[in-house]
Amino acid sequence: MGEFFNPEKGIWAWLSTLVDVVGLSILWIALCLPVVTICPATAALYYTVVKCVRGRESGAFGHYLRSFRNNFKTGLKAGLIAILAALLLYGGHNIVRWYGTRIGGMAYVLYVTYYFVLILPAGVLCWLSPLLGRFDRNVKSLFLTAAQLTIAHLPSTVVVVLLTAQSAVFCIERWWPVVFLPSMAMLLVSLFTERIFQKYSPELAQKEPGEQVEE
Repeated sequence: MGEFFNPEKGIWAWLSTLVDVVGLSILWIALCLPVVTICPATAALYYTVVKCVRGRESGAFGHYLRSFRNNFKTGLKAGLIAILAALLLYGGHNIVRWYGTRIGGMAYVLYVTYYFVLILPAGVLCWLSPLLGRFDRNVKSLFLTAAQLTIAHLPSTVVVVLLTAQSAVFCIERWWPVVFLPSMAMLLVSLFTERIFQKYSPELAQKEPGEQVEE
């Protein structure tokens, strides 16, 4: 009977995890509303999901807010660059799609090529927040490392990009997944990224809440 009421085991542990998943998703949405804060908010979400959902540490919301504060300055600068890049890539996609679907021929081939090549810059953008959440880097180093990981681990990058894109589409098309899907998407992404991070920095397993690992 004592095991049933143990807050660290059984149904109570699952309920605690559910509260973290939902609460962190809602907090992430709130901190993303200014748009320019998307990068530090996502970095904090990634870090907290790894620590508290995967690692079962307590105090998820405190970890999230500390990580958001620690990453805010670098994340704000990186986020502005990422938002501009995303808008340019999306605009280019719409242009080549318009010509490709209406003219056909080589224009359509160009559209298909652009669609697949888009994986590379999209991969760089998807690596930014996990890197920012787990390492202490300046903006230049953050983008360079993201580009290196995108190319060096292309299969994982493709999966991460698809997971991120499909999660975003699902949340846009149906509003209700926003209360849990951001945290769940980060959890799934971390299954690929953490394995890669620990190849380069095994000490990540000992990283303390709110602490950055320098490279």
